[in-house]
Amino acid sequence: MTARRIYLDQTHVRGHVTGIERVALDLFSPDVLGDRDVRAVRSAGIAGMIVAQQVGLPWRAVRDRDAQFLMPGFPPGPLFAPMRARCTLYVYDTFLLTRPQDLNWKSRLYMVPGFRLAMRWGRRFLAISRTTGEALRRVCAADAMVALLRPAVRDVFGLAGLPGPAACRPGEPLRMLAIGTIEPRKGYAASVELAAALIRAGVPAELHIVGRVGWGRHAFLDDPPPFLTCHGYVDDAALRSLAARSHLLLSTSRAEGLGLPLLEIQHGGLPVVAPQGAVFREVLGESGLLIRPDDPARAAADVADWLRSGRYGASAAAARGNVARWNGLAERDAEYFRAYLDHGPSAYGPEHLIPVPSLASKTSSP
Repeated sequence: MTARRIYLDQTHVRGHVTGIERVALDLFSPDVLGDRDVRAVRSAGIAGMIVAQQVGLPWRAVRDRDAQFLMPGFPPGPLFAPMRARCTLYVYDTFLLTRPQDLNWKSRLYMVPGFRLAMRWGRRFLAISRTTGEALRRVCAADAMVALLRPAVRDVFGLAGLPGPAACRPGEPLRMLAIGTIEPRKGYAASVELAAALIRAGVPAELHIVGRVGWGRHAFLDDPPPFLTCHGYVDDAALRSLAARSHLLLSTSRAEGLGLPLLEIQHGGLPVVAPQGAVFREVLGESGLLIRPDDPARAAADVADWLRSGRYGASAAAARGNVARWNGLAERDAEYFRAYLDHGPSAYGPEHLIPVPSLASKTSSP
C-alpha cells in the first residue's frame, strides 16, 4: 500500500476551528505525512461539503485508482464502499450511535446514517483513544482494522509558564474552570449542581464556563445562579488569564471520545476533576479526581476531601507529567501511522490494534 498520493478530507474545516478540527489538522499535517503528495479537499459551505463528501471524493477515488483517502472528519458516503480498501476513517467517538438523545437534528439527519453505514462497509479505522477503539470494535465489521492514533496535545493556550493552580486562600472561593461548547452532552447542569452542593457544604465556589452556547435548552442559562459566570468564546490570552486564577478544571461530560481540554489544561499544572469512566481513567491516569456527577452531594464531599487532603497537591504536581506521558504514547502512534501509510495494516503491532471483543462482551454492550 505505498501511499505516495493521499486525498485528505478537510471539507468540514471552515471558519472557527474546534478541538476536533484542531486534532485533525495536527495529526494529518505535512510534518506527519512527510514528502507524500497530499491533496487537501476543502469546501466553501455546508452544501459544498455534502456534495464533496457524498460525490466528489468517491469520484476522485474512481478516477485515481492509486491514491489513498484519509477521512478525519465526517464519515465517507456510501459510494465509497467499493473503494473501502483505500479509505481510512479517523474516529473520535461513537456517541452518534450510543447517545442519540445528545444529538441535534442535523447530526441525526446527516451524520448518524453515514456513520452507521461506514461501520458496515468500512475496513480501516483509526481511533483517538483506546476507549473509543474498544467502543468502535463493538459496532464495526469484525474483519476491520481498528488501530490507535492518539493525538499529541500541544500547549495551545500558552499555559506552560504558569506556576500551577492559583493559591487556595482561606475565605476565597474555589474557582472551577470548565471548557467546551454548551450542549447537552457536556452535562454542564451537573457542574452547576456540583458548585451549588459545594456551597451548601460550606465550601465557597465559583464556576467559570468558557465556550459558545450550542444547541439545546439549558435552564441554568435562563436563570443563572450568582456563582456562575459564562464567558462565551474567549481568545487564548483571556483563557490563559482565567486558568491562572483557577484552582482546577471541572468536566461533567456524559460522553467523550478523549476529552482534549483535560490534557490541554495540564500544560499549566492545573488539577482536573472529571467523571468516573473508562476514557477519563485512560486520559488522566493517576493525575485527577474522578467523581459521580449524577450525585452532587457525594461529588461535593469527594472534592472537599480531595482539597483538604494532600491529594489535591499531588494531582497538581502530576499534571504536567501526565500530559508528557500521553504525548509519549502519541509519538509512538504517529510512527506506526507513518509506517501504515507505506505498508498497510501489517505495519501495526498487537499493542496498537484493538482486538475483536468476545461474543459475550459484544452482546452485553450498549
